[in-house]
Amino acid sequence: MILVNQIIGNHADTVLGDRAIDLLEIEWFESTKRIQRKTTAHGQEIAIKFMREGQRLRQDDILYMDDAKAVLVHIKPCDAIVLSPANMLEMGTVCYEIGNKHLPLFIEDDQVMMPFEHPMFRWLEASGYRPEKQFRQLLNLLKSNVEPHGHGGSENSLFNKIINLASQVSGSNGR
Repeated sequence: MILVNQIIGNHADTVLGDRAIDLLEIEWFESTKRIQRKTTAHGQEIAIKFMREGQRLRQDDILYMDDAKAVLVHIKPCDAIVLSPANMLEMGTVCYEIGNKHLPLFIEDDQVMMPFEHPMFRWLEASGYRPEKQFRQLLNLLKSNVEPHGHGGSENSLFNKIINLASQVSGSNGR
């Protein structure tokens, strides 16, 4: 068994040479778990024990490396809801609405993604968005540090701040 307390690096930044690559496949929701025990594609048992808060696994992270092999993280694709907002106002609104339901969001290029849930898909359709169901890797988790908030009618709500900011950006671009 290999014990992993920290990530060595990422394949994007590290030359692996002719080392054999062994993948540790994980689901998107396992990327934030601090303690877990898994088995790689080649049968190597891996125990992950991150001590610091906020450590998480990313696609192609190197968990172990010696002269002969490297163990890399592979986040499995899954059914996802994919949205392509038409403008910044729609981006802010959809992110707020989904975030207000305390669901995980992933951002890639100009798309917003989340794990597929049929009720959310139907709600997005009914709300006028154009969600698509796709089989995708959920890689770029939007980390949000949200302060406690109420659901009252305050003028200074987070939603109002997002709408005002998005309106200013759209207005300054002549849209």
